[in-house]
Amino acid sequence: MSDTNQQTTELTAEDLDRLAKQRAFVEQYLGDEASREKYKTAAGKLGLLRALVNANVFKPHQTWELQSMGVVLGDAFVQELGLRWVIVQDEYGRDPALAVPGKTVLIYPLTMISKRVEVNKAVDVFDLFNFTAEQLDVLE
Repeated sequence: MSDTNQQTTELTAEDLDRLAKQRAFVEQYLGDEASREKYKTAAGKLGLLRALVNANVFKPHQTWELQSMGVVLGDAFVQELGLRWVIVQDEYGRDPALAVPGKTVLIYPLTMISKRVEVNKAVDVFDLFNFTAEQLDVLE
């Protein structure tokens, strides 16, 4: 849904710092050099997220932590689908989102995992990633 009061802008240094901190928080769960190497791929990022979700590392009330996982999910979309991080500002505030090149479509990966965990809904990050990618494909 598009809101006419919505503005999309590039990320500021502060925004980049925020995303970097959230990314680093999730990356601390990478166990060894092999997992860090695998993490460089989109599938490796999704694998880490799946392991964290399956182990119930973060509880439904841990919004920042869950949204940090969303940053990594977003990075997988950027890496695999060529999306790019932007900031969306509306009457509710400023939020990172992903823009689809050449389209007005935005996706909000920060809340894709958190919203599901917060309502105790099962999350398969690979299914979530693939479903979202398919939906974006349909728009082509």
